[in-house]
Amino acid sequence: MPDSPHGRFWLPSRPGNPELVAFLEMLEEGVLLVDGRRALHYANLAAGELAHRLAVDPADPDNAEHLLALLPAELFTAPAGERWSGEVRDEASGLVFAVRRYPWRLDGAEAHLLLLRDVTEARHRQDELRRRHGELQQAYARLASAQEQLLQSEKLASIGQLAAGIAHEINNPIGYVHSNLVSLRDYTSGLLELIHAYERALAPRLDEATLAALAEVRTRIDFDFVSTDLPELINESREGLERVRRIVQDLKDFSHAGREAGWRRVDLHKGLESTLNIVWNDLKYRARVERRFGSLPLVDCHPGEINQVFMNLLLNAGHAIGERGTITLSSGHDHERDEVWVSVRDSGPGIPAEVMPRLFDPFFTTKPVGTGTGLGLSISYGIVKKHGGRIEAANAPEGGAVFTVVLPVHQPQREGAA
Repeated sequence: MPDSPHGRFWLPSRPGNPELVAFLEMLEEGVLLVDGRRALHYANLAAGELAHRLAVDPADPDNAEHLLALLPAELFTAPAGERWSGEVRDEASGLVFAVRRYPWRLDGAEAHLLLLRDVTEARHRQDELRRRHGELQQAYARLASAQEQLLQSEKLASIGQLAAGIAHEINNPIGYVHSNLVSLRDYTSGLLELIHAYERALAPRLDEATLAALAEVRTRIDFDFVSTDLPELINESREGLERVRRIVQDLKDFSHAGREAGWRRVDLHKGLESTLNIVWNDLKYRARVERRFGSLPLVDCHPGEINQVFMNLLLNAGHAIGERGTITLSSGHDHERDEVWVSVRDSGPGIPAEVMPRLFDPFFTTKPVGTGTGLGLSISYGIVKKHGGRIEAANAPEGGAVFTVVLPVHQPQREGAA
């Protein structure tokens, strides 16, 4: 068999057509002619160069055979008369080339004419584009999350301003009703004392008919019960007003803290109790609250933001419980790390293993459609991270889920820090 100047590259089916061979040698695409037994009969110069770029011995005269070995089996088993196209990647060299197969006749038998084109650079560019696209998608997701957080913050700020105004308006009537009840208690006490004094003084001087009439009236109005119950009613009314006043004050503190700029040294227990008071209406029919507080120092933080974290954790704990259960609030101080921690544990079913990795993802929620945005824990995670802390979720050994917020006691110097 005669050899071409490039080695075993020859075309036995066209020995008398040097122009065709010269044309094939000029092509940028690699050309292989393979018979039905997958034996190589021809490879042009471009195919040879492609073969030499593989991660094999460049001096091996059978490099084209290595190129053939990379081709998939389905290329050769395609039905006769049909074309085939695909891509082949050499993992060792990273080379990627597109392959097209055309039916051919060689010495009257079926054969395969293969065209190969190096698309390595194009695929690398596509991979880079896919990577950049993925980065853009991630950046867009972060931007969307940040925008949602901004909208949420704006909404909370508006609610805070509204709450502060309402609290101010409520405080005025509560103030004079509370004052009136104090006066009413004193007046009632005096009147009852006067009635008892008259009763003691006049009883010996009244005739039996008058005493009987007074006794009938006393029985009809149940004077003994009224004189005992009236002070209790007034005291209960005062306690109710005190409860309303505390709620209003907590609401004012919560809304005022949300509008504060800069950092403050804050009593986390006070913030947690104020927030609990705000959300108590949502929790009181579901859970009782147990407190296991340790001694905490004042902590550098944005109180409104940390209260927002507490609110999210308390509401989530209540929703996790369902019908009736217990929310346990705990806290402590790690002196060695100069950190404090506050945990909220519920007595619900706990966190499923498949849910745990996605708990803090934006828009992820296990609540029914329309009952949750999936942003509460994500926003809380961002707030705690902003404070240089961390928020951890786990299933408690005694049952239920526990979320722990860990914060540094002191913040590094920041612009605008108080």
